[in-house]
Amino acid sequence: MKKNRGKLFAIVATFGLALYFLFPTYQSYNFEKNLSRRTGEDSLKYLTENEASIRDAKSKRIKLGLDLQGGMRVVMEVNVLKMLEQIAKNKDDQFSQVMADIAHEAQTSDENIITIFNRTYESKQIRLNRYYGTLREDNAQILKHLQAETDKAVDRAMEIIRNRVDQYGVSEPSIQKQGGRRIIVELPGVSKEDEVRQLLQGTALLEFKLMKDPDIIYKTMEAIDKFLAGKGYSDSTGSKDPTKKTVTTANTMSALTNKSDTGSTAIADAQKSPEQVAKEHPFLFLARPNQKGSGEAYVSENDRDKVLRILARPDIQRLMPADMAFYFSSKHLFISEGVKYFALFGLKKTPELTGSVVVNAQATIDQSYNQPIVTMEMNNEGSKEWSRITGANINKRMAIVLDDAVFSAPNIRGKISGGRSQIEGMANIEEARLLEIILKAGALPAPVEIMEQRSVGPSLGEDSILAGTKSFMYALIITILFMFVYYRTGGAVANVALFINVLFIFAILAAFHGTMTLPGIAGIVLTIGMAVDANVLIYERIREELSTHKALRASIDAGYGKAFSAIFDSNVTTFFSGVVLYQFGTGPVQGFALTLMMGVTANLFTAIVITRVVFDMMVERGASEINFG
Repeated sequence: MKKNRGKLFAIVATFGLALYFLFPTYQSYNFEKNLSRRTGEDSLKYLTENEASIRDAKSKRIKLGLDLQGGMRVVMEVNVLKMLEQIAKNKDDQFSQVMADIAHEAQTSDENIITIFNRTYESKQIRLNRYYGTLREDNAQILKHLQAETDKAVDRAMEIIRNRVDQYGVSEPSIQKQGGRRIIVELPGVSKEDEVRQLLQGTALLEFKLMKDPDIIYKTMEAIDKFLAGKGYSDSTGSKDPTKKTVTTANTMSALTNKSDTGSTAIADAQKSPEQVAKEHPFLFLARPNQKGSGEAYVSENDRDKVLRILARPDIQRLMPADMAFYFSSKHLFISEGVKYFALFGLKKTPELTGSVVVNAQATIDQSYNQPIVTMEMNNEGSKEWSRITGANINKRMAIVLDDAVFSAPNIRGKISGGRSQIEGMANIEEARLLEIILKAGALPAPVEIMEQRSVGPSLGEDSILAGTKSFMYALIITILFMFVYYRTGGAVANVALFINVLFIFAILAAFHGTMTLPGIAGIVLTIGMAVDANVLIYERIREELSTHKALRASIDAGYGKAFSAIFDSNVTTFFSGVVLYQFGTGPVQGFALTLMMGVTANLFTAIVITRVVFDMMVERGASEINFG
């Protein structure tokens, strides 16, 4: 017993570590089970009370791969050409044409974008310092700088995407760079495709823009309306009616529309048909001003594209103040007769402040109004500016704009000091949480485009889990039965070691935050056979020694001693084969190699150390005979 004291300590310590690393998996399973039993407020309360524990257990548990739990695989491309356009110091028609030529060639080529960029400029004999760098720099210096900026843009995009995905809570995501500008993202267990697309592609350009005076907004809208009416505008047919009379009454705005308390919008003049009003007021019929004069107008979801097309026209742009632009609300404000209506705001083009000053963001529920909000904290510079801006614009509306969509446009009631602000307008806490992630992770340095998207349904994952579990259980049961029937007592000891072996494999997976995949299950099944193979070699050697009438202890010593070299050599060569597969393989091959290497490592310990200690303890307790079949 004394000679095995060190081995016993190692076995107990290793077994304890295995249980420690596997406990979060058990804990996470219990949390999910308890959550599935709860609904509504009870579920939300349980989630709030145990949020930290749930998140901790989820991060430490054994993860399931894309093939087992379903999920998304997204191939993204960083639009570095767009970034190159943005950093150009000046732009003209020639620059636009060159960039268009580069974009056209890049669509059909995997060549480095800077190589294409350089070749195009050289073919047109244009010096790069006309648009980039300084006049003293030559093309080579500028190209080197642009290449560095391009590489940094892709690397930075990867960091931000990884940060967003990690905060989103995806279990064991895979984010890899492919080529010069592509990123492959695998997200196991994700089912909300639209939400993930927004998470991955959102540029998170946060701006605080002052709303223009309502009188200026409405006069601008009326000028657009009169202009279109005078042109005989018709969005559907494009026809023109030169005989049409333009509207000149000062009360056009208030007479045209009426937004009732229920949120419905209707034509005030019942004597005229909607067709007549649409002809007389082609813009105000689409964008109906708020009767209360707060500055915004309401546009139905069916008319949004029409309004955007009108506002984008050069002749319409000339009617608008140079420092003003129109922006839609991010979400619809109300629904009337089954149609969603969005708000249209007239804002200053230049932001008073940007999201670059935001140092922290937190999604929460506003206790006063029971609605989801995102609170923001600004740095010292932002806090000072925010205090100055709000102090100088009391009783004016400040729009919070994210990616050119207005989340809210609250009135500034007083000077805001301390740099703490909040964004409202989210439909639920999940949307607020998504906004928090994007703001905390930062803005992407260049736009990213989703080139390919594939989803693995959860039902397919369940089928894979079922098939993998069946193969694992069948292999385990057949092996256990064979060992017990053929080797009797020795087989029972080998079966105990086999269970511990499998336990160790899962514990190692959990300890190193590994992911269980279908090929990984195949690796475990193979390991089961290899685990008992070591015991077969030992037991056959012990039987040979016993047949020569050696004592039981001497036979056991000889069996383990003489079989060790063969077992060690076979396991080591298998381990190095797994190393090669993992190093040069991809995806499924790596999953198989990983579990194979873990199984081989655990096998040497369980088959040689644990079973030997058990037999030694049996002999020391007076066993004169052990049945090895």
